[in-house]
Amino acid sequence: MSKTALIVEDEIFVALDLERILTDAGYHVAAIAADSATAMEAAPQCSFAFVDVNLRDGATGPTIARRISSEYGVKVVFVTANPAQIGESGGALGYIRKPFSEQAIIAAAALCSQACSETGGKVDATETPDLMPLTLNHG
Repeated sequence: MSKTALIVEDEIFVALDLERILTDAGYHVAAIAADSATAMEAAPQCSFAFVDVNLRDGATGPTIARRISSEYGVKVVFVTANPAQIGESGGALGYIRKPFSEQAIIAAAALCSQACSETGGKVDATETPDLMPLTLNHG
């Protein structure tokens, strides 16, 4: 299951781009969720998720991230144009700034898979310069 992703993104072209990148890299995308209800429904099938910070239904990425991380152990990476809106990490590994590169998404997915398979879920984000650890970006 460490290669099964959830995409939580309400901009369909961004979501489809993420899906294409992940699928081409050999990952399985279990669902694209444009709202919190769909994200929570799909989360038990997934090992990691790429989560937008703001969704049109009023849900916030950090709230969804906290829930899927604590309830299902899903590793989370935020994908956002505005990292200042992230606030508390909710257990996320970090964020990737929009617009993103294919290499950044693939590297983040690999780190998520690594975190899923290692004891304690620790990863070395320094190996992926486009994945910004949240602890270094507050303020």
